[in-house]
Amino acid sequence: MTVLPETPAQRPVLRYTAGQLTAATDQVVIEEPLEIRLIHGGEEQTVAVTMRTPGADHELATGFLYAEGAIRDAADVLSLSPWREGDVEAPNVLRVELRSGFAAMRSLSRHTFTSSACGVCGTGSIERLAVRAVPAIWTQPPLTADIIRDLPAQLHAAQPLFAATGGLHAAGLFTAGGECLAVREDVGRHNAVDKLIGWALGQGLLPLSDHLLAVSSRAGFEIVQKAALAGVPVVCAVSAPTSLAIEVAESFGITLAGFVRGERFNLYSVPHRVNSGGRALDSPS
Repeated sequence: MTVLPETPAQRPVLRYTAGQLTAATDQVVIEEPLEIRLIHGGEEQTVAVTMRTPGADHELATGFLYAEGAIRDAADVLSLSPWREGDVEAPNVLRVELRSGFAAMRSLSRHTFTSSACGVCGTGSIERLAVRAVPAIWTQPPLTADIIRDLPAQLHAAQPLFAATGGLHAAGLFTAGGECLAVREDVGRHNAVDKLIGWALGQGLLPLSDHLLAVSSRAGFEIVQKAALAGVPVVCAVSAPTSLAIEVAESFGITLAGFVRGERFNLYSVPHRVNSGGRALDSPS
């Protein structure tokens, strides 16, 4: 049986094509946290929080537990269901009861990495992020569309390992004028951003007001989360953003551009920082 992911979300967008900005509607993939809890006797423990597109969550949880060595086959799972108390259900929290629950809890608590993308819904994730992040600051004139359009080419030119292997992501930090300050590569898109922010921290540049972050991948929650924590006001991705990434960008005043390719890109939040050379709209809506 095929389990389909949740229907894409509809988001307003400003679409830049050949010098013109027009209002449109875009379909974006939904991204939400999934919390996996193990139960044994009267003990219940969170062992992981992972960002995912809702759908096939039971398979995701059992696959995760199998990969971590907590189960050997499906029979090791006694029950698996969303958290529920009375008539209240939290679909982003899965409670899993295993035959070897206590041993699995001890093993996972020692070895399993729990994502920093905590919370059981999009709103919860943003509220937790707000404890550490503040709205991004931009004091420069509006960006020209050409600066945004040129970022992928500059990023690609500074990827020697990708040129050799074709198997790496990259993240680049740019000035408000489009000058490339640093590029870092890694097999993980989030690692590349972490490396870049670590470099900026060592240079005494944080918070990164009036800077641009470009990534050679999609813009998921964790990419925009890291940008918000570093004070980055503009994030540009060569691929799509997710629904939660857009919500974070809107919450922290980050201009989020996606599908930055050739003569086009989409603006999903805070579009007033970009001047297309024609009539700029204040909002995608």
